Amino acid sequence: MSRSDLVELASRLVAIDSVNPDLVPGGAGEGEIARFVAAWLEDAGLEVEHEEVAPGRPNVVGIARGSGGGRSLLLNAHMDTVGVAEMERPPFEPVVENGRLYGRGAYDMKASLAAIMLAGREAARRSLRGDVVVTAVCDEEVASIGTARIAERYRADAAIVSEPTELSLALAHKGFAAFEVETRGRAAHGSRPDLGVDAIARMGHVLVRLEELDRELRAKPTHPLLGSGSVHASLVSGGQEYSSYPERCLLQGERRTIPGETVADVEQELRGLLGELDGATRVVFSRGPFEASEDEPLVELLRRHAGDPEVVGVPFWADSALLADAGIPTVVFGPAGDGAHAAVEWVDLDSAERCLEIYTAVALELCA
Repeated sequence: MSRSDLVELASRLVAIDSVNPDLVPGGAGEGEIARFVAAWLEDAGLEVEHEEVAPGRPNVVGIARGSGGGRSLLLNAHMDTVGVAEMERPPFEPVVENGRLYGRGAYDMKASLAAIMLAGREAARRSLRGDVVVTAVCDEEVASIGTARIAERYRADAAIVSEPTELSLALAHKGFAAFEVETRGRAAHGSRPDLGVDAIARMGHVLVRLEELDRELRAKPTHPLLGSGSVHASLVSGGQEYSSYPERCLLQGERRTIPGETVADVEQELRGLLGELDGATRVVFSRGPFEASEDEPLVELLRRHAGDPEVVGVPFWADSALLADAGIPTVVFGPAGDGAHAAVEWVDLDSAERCLEIYTAVALELCA
């Protein structure tokens, strides 16, 4: 393995438009990049499976098959990216400057994808007993249908999700619940306050309670790595025109959760936000938080090969929660950089190279 291999492969991945179409209407999706990844892994000597999880939304799995009797390692990275509006550089023209690779997805997370692909190639060249399973998945930026399918179909003794962590070892991350609160009023002409009930004004009471709930949550941090949960309003809609009392107002928001907080807890909080007002609450979509034990053998193994990195919790959600929920001991470890979802995105190539070394070393020891 060489740094030039990593830079070349990561650059080729960045050059492929893989904007998530569920995030940006008309986005290219993962079709082209999946074909590239599948062909590359096959050329590298891995057994390759290409599966459409949804129409036009493929996963690619490459298995460096062991001789048998050894432990298995699953390496995970997503192929999709967020959109490119307002980017300051051409998003799909990768540029290397001052030890950084620039371009959409360079940091989140095509350098990581390149690193696990190269680690898989190295595993295929060795006489290992266990399997190294490289999973390049779709749709992490929206609903994670890709890793959800991986969790259904594959088993492993350990997994590394290669999301960027600045070379820190992430053993926890938050979950989330997207929710709606609806307040109901009574439609009437604006000149008839005796008939109308203002649903938007009623939502004001909900928003005040939501702000107070957020203050209460953040004032009582309980998790050693993640602190506390939080809640915020995202969108508010309602009303027809100036001269009418609004019959309905809808609040869409998000509750970030820490280990120990459940969807049932969130549902109870939502009912408290609505209180005595006429309306309804619902959790629309949720993903649970993630937490790994420091006693897991995988944690000790990665810490040793990574030189005892800082142990952290990260605020974002990642596919690690799905793998852990499926019973696979999982950690999150990835490169440094900046600009995920931002106007300028770059990954630090020294850190990406270090990740490649660590993924490979862990695979060779675990699966020996």
